[in-house]
Amino acid sequence: VQLVESGGGLVQPGGSLRVSCAASGFAFSSYGMGWFRQAPGKEREFVAAITWGGGTTYYTDSVKGRFTISRDNAKNTVFLQMNSLKPEDTAVYYCAADRLLNRGSYYLGYTYDYWGQGTQVTVSS
Repeated sequence: VQLVESGGGLVQPGGSLRVSCAASGFAFSSYGMGWFRQAPGKEREFVAAITWGGGTTYYTDSVKGRFTISRDNAKNTVFLQMNSLKPEDTAVYYCAADRLLNRGSYYLGYTYDYWGQGTQVTVSS
């Protein structure tokens, strides 16, 4: 099983970035997917999640209206489009897979089965 994030980098405040997560080794289209982030000195926090078919998405309040999660099951890839980025969005972003993702558990990191290694996103002028 592998989850490989890419697309992180340095961006100015107000800018945009899209991070991707390529999955392999499991039935990607049967899993809900999530994005979490961890800033220096802080605990990991939930950012966004999407159900296996892409029909339902969830976001933490601080990114609603700015971030969009999507997936391409034909390419075994999940995306996080980040717009209007703020310095407080700076963190390592991780993707994760949850076989049983639902509205009661999508924000709980311990329910996810597989995790990627993370990609650094830095928002700074």
